[in-house]
Amino acid sequence: MNQKDIDRINELARKAKSPEGLTEGEEAERAVLRRAYIDSVVGNLKGQLDHTYLVDEKGQKQKLKKKEE
Repeated sequence: MNQKDIDRINELARKAKSPEGLTEGEEAERAVLRRAYIDSVVGNLKGQLDHTYLVDEKGQKQKLKKKEE
């Protein structure tokens, strides 16, 4: 996700709040850009958590584990 895409998301958000609203094409574009943004944020967060360790009282590092449901 680059700055150009984020600027476009913001532009579409402002237009959606205006009295003229969005066309169907713009709504579809906004949905695609939003999904790409969310996927980018989640991917970055997962990458950060993959490199995160917990240190116990003994000073031993333990990698974070996925929560079991």
